[in-house]
Amino acid sequence: MSLFLVNRYLGDDEDESVSNKESRSKVLLAKLQQKAKEKERHSLTSLEEQLPEVQTEKQNVKKKRKAEKDSNQEPQHSKKRKSEVKKSKESKEVTVPLQVSDTVNQEELAEEKKKKTKKGAKEKQKKNDQSGGLVKSLPDTPVTGGDGQADTGGEEEVEAEDNRTKQDAGKTSAQTGFTILGGFENKPVQKVHRVLPQWLAQPDVIHRDIKSNLIPVSEVQGISARLVKKLENNGIQHFFPVQAEVIPAILESANQGLLIGRGGYKPRDVCVSAPTGSGKTLAFVIPVIQALMERVVCEVRALAVLPTKELAQQVCKVFTSYSEGTTLKVVMLAGQKSFAAEQASLSENRGGMRRSLADIVVATPGRLVDHINKNSGLCLEHLRFLIIDEADRMIDSMHQSWLSQVTKAVYRSGSGPEAVSVFRRTEPAYVTAASLSPPQMPLQKLLFSATLTQNPEKLQQLGLHQPRLFSSVHSRSDASAAPGSQTQERFNFPEGLTEYYVPCTLSKKPLLILHFILRMKFSPILCFTNSREAAHRLYLLVQLFGGVQAAEFSSRLSPSERKKTLKDFEQGKIQLLISTDAAARGIDINGVKCVVNYDAPQYIRTYIHRVGRTARAGKTGLAFTFLLGVQEKNFLQMVVEAGSPGINKQIVKPENLKSMEARYEQTLQELANVIKDEKAK
Repeated sequence: MSLFLVNRYLGDDEDESVSNKESRSKVLLAKLQQKAKEKERHSLTSLEEQLPEVQTEKQNVKKKRKAEKDSNQEPQHSKKRKSEVKKSKESKEVTVPLQVSDTVNQEELAEEKKKKTKKGAKEKQKKNDQSGGLVKSLPDTPVTGGDGQADTGGEEEVEAEDNRTKQDAGKTSAQTGFTILGGFENKPVQKVHRVLPQWLAQPDVIHRDIKSNLIPVSEVQGISARLVKKLENNGIQHFFPVQAEVIPAILESANQGLLIGRGGYKPRDVCVSAPTGSGKTLAFVIPVIQALMERVVCEVRALAVLPTKELAQQVCKVFTSYSEGTTLKVVMLAGQKSFAAEQASLSENRGGMRRSLADIVVATPGRLVDHINKNSGLCLEHLRFLIIDEADRMIDSMHQSWLSQVTKAVYRSGSGPEAVSVFRRTEPAYVTAASLSPPQMPLQKLLFSATLTQNPEKLQQLGLHQPRLFSSVHSRSDASAAPGSQTQERFNFPEGLTEYYVPCTLSKKPLLILHFILRMKFSPILCFTNSREAAHRLYLLVQLFGGVQAAEFSSRLSPSERKKTLKDFEQGKIQLLISTDAAARGIDINGVKCVVNYDAPQYIRTYIHRVGRTARAGKTGLAFTFLLGVQEKNFLQMVVEAGSPGINKQIVKPENLKSMEARYEQTLQELANVIKDEKAK
């Protein structure tokens, strides 16, 4: 029993000691929790008191940071603060175990945390001192608790500061009404439609179909009987639509004499855009000759400027033929004669006075500028008509400044003290009562082209006065259509023209030309290349192949040789004329039934002028273009967008060329030797 009792009581004592330990640990835990709550309350109250000071200090810190632009240190401080906040949160989450041994461990942990927080505070203070006090520690904030509990008040202050600053920022943005940036999503951009001036958007319409719109010469009002008889002698009994519209418009501006226009005002300038071969040359020759026919004193009153010598020669021929039987004199300045010979044909000196010998001058831009600058006797002070043929190309050559030179020469008399009041000329300005009295001879510009540009910026270089446009369009509905509906400039093609394109390879091009002449019997053919070297090489190849009468037409030839070549081609002595674009503009070559673009043109204007050498004056004609595979898509799109009525595909089968291939290969070897010999020379 005694043993049993001892053991029992011993067991009871052990149970009591265990229960006492548990009760002590609970008491300690309750005290620790109470102290932690008190510290939290204390820290919150201190935070509330110090918040305004903290905000002001934080604003000062931000200002200093912006001023010093310390972008490198700023992220480091924020990272350290965040790491410390995380550590403090981890320390707060530590719970006290229930056993006594655990309380001992807790006290040890608290002491270690005390040391760490003290070290962290010291390091912070040092860094703040080093950075010039950019970040200031809060005053009177305890670092650790009395029982070793880590003080998390500083971290809570930081969190509270961040929350409050965010709230304040939201309030200020709402109060000031700042808009939040955004809405950067892609939005469809509205297409900008071009808006043309009224004279370009609403032209006077000219019929494109020549044959069905012929007008008898007798029905056109204002033409003198002498000129009507001259027209009949030349076999012209009907006017084309362009001539019937433009001739009366120019004559109307000169009905009141040369000094004043209709109603006493300066006459409007005239622009004409009509297909090739529609009679534009006669449209300005007839009214100019009639307006100058009754002149008394010989002075240069009409100047026609053209881009090439051949075209100048052609226009001069027309002026000369219709001025026969009158006192008018026509002179050409295109380099056909020497400079001294041209100078002698312009004027002469009689009794110490200069006397003009020309009424109408036909010139190219370069030669014209030479005569103006060298004072060769060309006086333009009485100029009444300035005719610009192939106007789009003349605008492109404005870098020669020929128009500004002509304008200076025209208004030169206004600066001289000896100028008589009636003949005094000043550059046109705003129309006022003073500018109209006394009247002065106006300068009227007449522009003609098959591809007249609709770019107002380019047309502005010409200095047109209230221009009036005569344009040949496909139909009346096209003329009345909105200008913005057309994405690209559209041009006028001859009515009787049939267009084809021939797919081919580079090596088969010469064979195709020979096939057209020898097998398909197309003759005569006007063939265009993109360079004079290509024209010369093709000419040599055709000559060596044999069986074809061929000639070349390019700047390699002298003016006299080119004139003879064109004459032989018109007479049928030449089957194939291989030319550069020198013959593409304006030249009227009789009998051209077929045009071949051996090299595809790069620009639509070049194509229109090339194919315009055939199907002239209402006749029919064919145009073929050799296209490589890589050229087809872009070329066809360019032609269709320009307003072509339709271009057909013409396929030449390889079997049709086989019989000529052996001779062709032999000719290529001969050609290589000929070119070597030419280079050696």
